[in-house]
Amino acid sequence: MNVSELLRLLQTEHDETTARADNLREQIERLTTALTETEARLAELTATRKVIDSLTPPDHATAPAETATVYQRIVTTFNEHPGKVFHVRDLHEHLGLPTDEPSINVTRSRLGRLVRQGLLEQPGRGRYQKRT
Repeated sequence: MNVSELLRLLQTEHDETTARADNLREQIERLTTALTETEARLAELTATRKVIDSLTPPDHATAPAETATVYQRIVTTFNEHPGKVFHVRDLHEHLGLPTDEPSINVTRSRLGRLVRQGLLEQPGRGRYQKRT
């Protein structure tokens, strides 16, 4: 291998590396722009959340979505069957919920809250129905 061939190979590698560096700089620029826009949107969302939280009275804290969904399903079931008396385990089976004791105890607590709110009544121990 002579000097001129070595210089030609070196120049080829230099050109390829320069092209790759340029390509990486362009990617960095695009990503930096995307990151800046995303961080700005995140700041907007955080500010919006703070405003909404400041306008929401503390005693009306929202329930987690999953809990609210279970409550909705329970109330819907009683609305669909207004005269029916449910035992907690029967309600779980009707809703397709797990029938293990911890899950049933959670539902029992939920039903107790719905009784206290006047949506349901408890005609007997462990039995619940829609208030008429």
